[in-house]
Amino acid sequence: MTTADLFSLSAIGVSGPYRTLRPLVLNDVTGRPIAELSVVPSGYVSRTVAAVRTADGMPAAERLAAIKRAAAIFSEGVVNGLDPVGYRNLVSRGSGIPLRVVTDAAQALTRVLATIETSSLAGRPGSAACDWRDPGIGHGRAVWGRRGDVLAVIAAGNHPAVHGLWLEALAVGYRVVLRPSTQEPFTPHRLVAALHEAGIGRDQLVLLPTEHSQVDRLIDLADFALVYGGDEVTRKYAANPKVLVQGPGRAKIVITDDVQWEDHLDAIVASIADDAGLTCRNTTAVYAERRPTELAEAVAERLGVLRALPPEHEEASLPVATEEGARRLEAYLRTKAKGASAVPGFEGAATPLEDGGAVLRPALHVVAGPGSRQTGIEMPFPCAWFAPWDPSGGLASLHGSLVVTALTEREDLIDALVENPAIGNVHIGGWRTDWFRPGLPHDGFLSEFLMSSKTVARRQ
Repeated sequence: MTTADLFSLSAIGVSGPYRTLRPLVLNDVTGRPIAELSVVPSGYVSRTVAAVRTADGMPAAERLAAIKRAAAIFSEGVVNGLDPVGYRNLVSRGSGIPLRVVTDAAQALTRVLATIETSSLAGRPGSAACDWRDPGIGHGRAVWGRRGDVLAVIAAGNHPAVHGLWLEALAVGYRVVLRPSTQEPFTPHRLVAALHEAGIGRDQLVLLPTEHSQVDRLIDLADFALVYGGDEVTRKYAANPKVLVQGPGRAKIVITDDVQWEDHLDAIVASIADDAGLTCRNTTAVYAERRPTELAEAVAERLGVLRALPPEHEEASLPVATEEGARRLEAYLRTKAKGASAVPGFEGAATPLEDGGAVLRPALHVVAGPGSRQTGIEMPFPCAWFAPWDPSGGLASLHGSLVVTALTEREDLIDALVENPAIGNVHIGGWRTDWFRPGLPHDGFLSEFLMSSKTVARRQ
């Protein structure tokens, strides 16, 4: 394949597409070249962010209407020469995400675009107006507004649906500077192009693929930043007030002995393995007050039917990585799992495919207790740690969980989970940890970080 055959992913600046002379060649999971990405130099970054910062904002009604129009363009249109089928296949082949996961994610993004007005306002205080011109201002009312003008997004590539979050910032009037991941740049590229076609100004939203060395510069140039990453990224930016980190989810399920886990096996399995185990809401650890080993074996029986297939196969349900990348993950997990008991056949082994790449098989282990160090280890494929649950031990082992599903009838436990500030979200009963809908807080509302309220009083 020559470079002329590769799909071209340009940067998208305020003047339109920008292509570099020596683009970065991206390979698919088999190691074959699939696309070329224009990575912009530091000078282009500075000029573009400066142009975005000085741009006038779009009126709210125009902005919201354009985002809603983009739903049909993104989901049904030919964008950058790709129809929806071509786009989804490119994402799957390039990233190793199963095709049906990509399809579901594209549908989820379409729903976010179509319902953006409702979801972007969900975090607004009920007593606050969005505009000082609101006739209800009267002799004084709270007005909800932006704390800044420019948001930098350092995007993740683990799942296309992560791009649903920054759309809320665009909806409330932030100009967005988006740095895509080289793992999956296809979705943000299509999304940005669709939004421009729908009427979002090019000076309101730009796509800037950069070297990793430019990330801190992007953050410095913006008013606020939304950054995705693991523990290292979380530690790096934890003390930076202008950065909101979207880190590991470490979602968990707790099952007390007044509930039969057999009645909820479908939800437990889906929490671990749906979306190929790739999202931050997929379950990392399951704590059962009775028979955790038997539960792990029951989950293994369900997951044992999953086949090793290329990601673009319509029945694929497990992620695929390059053989080298899969072996690294396999070795890492083997090291971290020392002292845990793997369910036979579910050690997280990589299965090579005939045409290249390797399927990441599920990993299921039983550990000594909820405080075992392994319960916080999150992998980019279905991986869960099963532990006995002792309610007398408190909730310390659940701290830092994005979601906790509680399979229990004990209202005192539910009270403690809901009131605990170190637990992100609580699902009660047979709700999967990965369940979510637009308009609900993910890791809090994004607007809690980007917006604030002030009193405005006006003489009539």
